[in-house]
Amino acid sequence: MRIRVEDVRLFFDVEGAKLRPDGMTMREVPTVLMLHGGPGFDHSIFKPAFSELTDIAQVVYLDHRGNGRSDRDTVGRYNLDRWGDDVRCFCDALEIERPIVIGESFGGMVALAYATRHPDHPGKLVLASTTAKMRPDRSLDVFEKLGGSRAREVARRFFDDPTPEASAEYIKVCFPLYTRTPTGPEMISRSLRNEDLSSFFFAGEIRSFDLLAALGRIKCPTLIIGGELDPITPIASAEDMASRVPPGLVRFERFSNAGHGVQRDEPERFFRVLREFIVS
Repeated sequence: MRIRVEDVRLFFDVEGAKLRPDGMTMREVPTVLMLHGGPGFDHSIFKPAFSELTDIAQVVYLDHRGNGRSDRDTVGRYNLDRWGDDVRCFCDALEIERPIVIGESFGGMVALAYATRHPDHPGKLVLASTTAKMRPDRSLDVFEKLGGSRAREVARRFFDDPTPEASAEYIKVCFPLYTRTPTGPEMISRSLRNEDLSSFFFAGEIRSFDLLAALGRIKCPTLIIGGELDPITPIASAEDMASRVPPGLVRFERFSNAGHGVQRDEPERFFRVLREFIVS
């Protein structure tokens, strides 16, 4: 399904009813809005794992502007502010109130832009395997720890200049280090990819964005999840976020044997923590 949001049509998919028969009444469950990583991928990376939340919530998957099955835009118009505003406008268009927004990786960056620009809108926020500011120095250290000097050098070349050649080598050498559990080829083959958008973002805004100072604007309960073996959004960056979100609102969960995309390495504990947060 697609819906017009501002000047583009955004694709979304839904699992689970919002209203459910419960005796003599209809019971309303919360809506969870999933924001995928990339950019340049789509919501399919969440499936089928997050389908298990449908017993406690309605799950809505969104393809960001320029990603997946959503409309493309002029490359120079892509930025975190616009993607964050799209989340608010998308919810307004579908009359989704107080969503529980789950952003992973790049999707977490979008979630941060949304929550800091529209702090009264989200009901809850989950920031998984993400960061409010990229720290290549930290990433290079973790890549070297996990894959030796070659992984560090390949990552350094990609961070310095993400050319198609550097990107291809990075995907070959560094992607397998993202998680402890090998990721099957279906994660990439299922996605409708926009490599031009990915190159544009990694050559541009990802180098300069810094939302750390804005985290104090967050007004909703916030769950931060990080893996201690995450090379691209290291655990130290999750600690930075946890220290900036107002203390009465933040819950920080670290996973010692997990990399980027904690649910792939420690699914049982990940979903237990997530479910507790959703229903609390």
